[in-house]
Amino acid sequence: MAGDGATGVTVRATYKQDGHPVADQVLRLVLNGTGEGGRTIGPVQLEPSNEGQGFYTSGPVLAPGKWTIVVTSPEPNAGKAETQVDARVAQTAPPPDASTDRRDGGDTRWRWWVAAAAILLGTLIALALVARHRAKSLADHP
Repeated sequence: MAGDGATGVTVRATYKQDGHPVADQVLRLVLNGTGEGGRTIGPVQLEPSNEGQGFYTSGPVLAPGKWTIVVTSPEPNAGKAETQVDARVAQTAPPPDASTDRRDGGDTRWRWWVAAAAILLGTLIALALVARHRAKSLADHP
C-alpha cells in the first residue's frame, strides 16, 4: 500500500501465505485515515484498478499532508494493513507554449515542401537557360 504520488492511495492485495496477488476481486477493501491536525477520512471503499491483478485505488480522497492509512478486508480473507502516506497536490504538465514555432524540431513536413520548391525552381531556371541558349544558337546560325 502506498500513496499514488498525489492525493490518492494504491493498494496491492496479496495472500499472506505466499504473497501472490489476489486473483478474484476482494469483496470489500475499506480505507480509513487520520491526518495531521486530527483530520480523518473514511470509510472509503476501494475500487479495483486497471494496473493489474490485485490492485485497488482510492482516487483523490486525501488532502495534502501526512496521513496514517489503514485498509481492512472482511472475511473470508480478513486482513488489515497500515502505512504512512505523504499526500501532495497533483502535478499537472504546463500548457504548451503557443508561440513555439513547430519548425524547431517538431513537425518536419515544412522541410519537404521547401526542398520540393527548391528543386522545382532549379528545374525551371535550368529549362529557361537551355531555352535561351537554343534561341541564341538558332539566331547565330541561320
